[in-house]
Amino acid sequence: MSILCRVDDKMVPLYRVMWLAATPHFCGEEDCIREGCYEVRLEQGESVWASANERDNLQQHLERWQGGLGYEDGEEHDGTW
Repeated sequence: MSILCRVDDKMVPLYRVMWLAATPHFCGEEDCIREGCYEVRLEQGESVWASANERDNLQQHLERWQGGLGYEDGEEHDGTW
């Protein structure tokens, strides 16, 4: 498995991801081009912006990369603890 995951037009190393937004961006600014995108915060204060599918894919990659979350095969998890 690769340690890289594609987000938008970037190949992001999984070890740089600090957190993934659970809700889409909304700031209300008229000229905002990030409305509806999910922020993926990287180390050193950098961010990339993902669609819902990209965010979900990145979350799955992170879970597999770190060895799983400890739930049984086939068991669903809603992302809350």
